[in-house]
Amino acid sequence: MDGAMSDAVRETSRDVSVRPSTETDVPAMVAIYTHHITRGLGEFDPEPMHADDIKRRRKNMLRRRLPHLVAERGGAVVGYAYAVPFRKRPAYRYAVKHSIYVHSEHLHSGIGRLLLPALIDACTSAGFRQMFAYIDADNTASQKLHEVHGFRRVGLLEGVGFKYGTWTDSLLMQRAIGDGATTPPTELAYSRTT
Repeated sequence: MDGAMSDAVRETSRDVSVRPSTETDVPAMVAIYTHHITRGLGEFDPEPMHADDIKRRRKNMLRRRLPHLVAERGGAVVGYAYAVPFRKRPAYRYAVKHSIYVHSEHLHSGIGRLLLPALIDACTSAGFRQMFAYIDADNTASQKLHEVHGFRRVGLLEGVGFKYGTWTDSLLMQRAIGDGATTPPTELAYSRTT
């Protein structure tokens, strides 16, 4: 992330700061993710996430100028957020989808309200034009958070997840960022690597 972008995402509210992630944050991110995939309303992944998985993904995102942020309180990582390409085809290079994970002991404490606008700002600074979120249909807190920050519901994916013995639905939410689709892009939002 370049200096201007890192300044754009660096925020402090109360005792929480949002900053670009580092490799030393990886163990905390693994712990947060593991809690959510085994107990939360988001993704259900029977395979545990390992530190090397997050390190590899993080490096790949940063190489493509995709933001990877953490929220820190009292020296501890209490949440993280990142954006990935919405689709891999070049025509979709200006659209990203994102994820936000908050430590279970810090849910409903405003961490997501700090991470989401910082992520929006970082994606806008990188030249992206559309942001998407897939949200578990039962996760009303996440839906409300996204609505407050300008996302709107654009689709319902019925019965796409199966976790804890139940089929689950996902909402697709979208928000234009920067100039959205009102003007043509002037340069590539991220460089392709082979």
